[in-house]
Amino acid sequence: MKRRSSRGALVIIALLFVSSGALRIGDGLGTALAEASADSHGAADAAAEAKLAMAEPTGDCPQPPAALAAALSAREARLAVQEASVADREAALALADQAIGQRLVELQAAEEELRETLTLADGAAEEDISRLVAVYETMKSKDAARLFNAMDTDFAAGFLGRMRPDAAAAVMAGMAPEKAYAVSAILAGRNAMVPKE
Repeated sequence: MKRRSSRGALVIIALLFVSSGALRIGDGLGTALAEASADSHGAADAAAEAKLAMAEPTGDCPQPPAALAAALSAREARLAVQEASVADREAALALADQAIGQRLVELQAAEEELRETLTLADGAAEEDISRLVAVYETMKSKDAARLFNAMDTDFAAGFLGRMRPDAAAAVMAGMAPEKAYAVSAILAGRNAMVPKE
């Protein structure tokens, strides 16, 4: 973009110089022709004057090309400063974008690692609970009922809900009636909030 604006400025300056020269030549030529037609001294004097007019421009031109060149140079300098500022902002944005991308990759890797850890922990916890359920199912129902009487009601309901129905029934039969009722209420209420089809 900088090269285009520099080329454009140079082309405009060159055109202005050519136009100025053409105006000066035209002005000098017109003056020489007028003097040649008014003066009857001869064609040689008129040609000599025309050559002099072309060689030495008149001082009537206020030299706008220099002012225009200065204005164009100032504008080009402002544009260069603006381009540098935009380039700096683009570089900063590119660095920020790169840092954000790197951070996202790190976060995704950490999330995946956490997910794997949670899956292992969930699997291990589920395996432990399944083992305990199997232990309670194989215990004598009278011994298991004593343990379930001592457990928190929600905790006991969780285990009894996982046990085979025949083993759970035998354990609940040996529990204290109040405790067995509370466990039954929890088990029945688990699906109460599930929407019906």
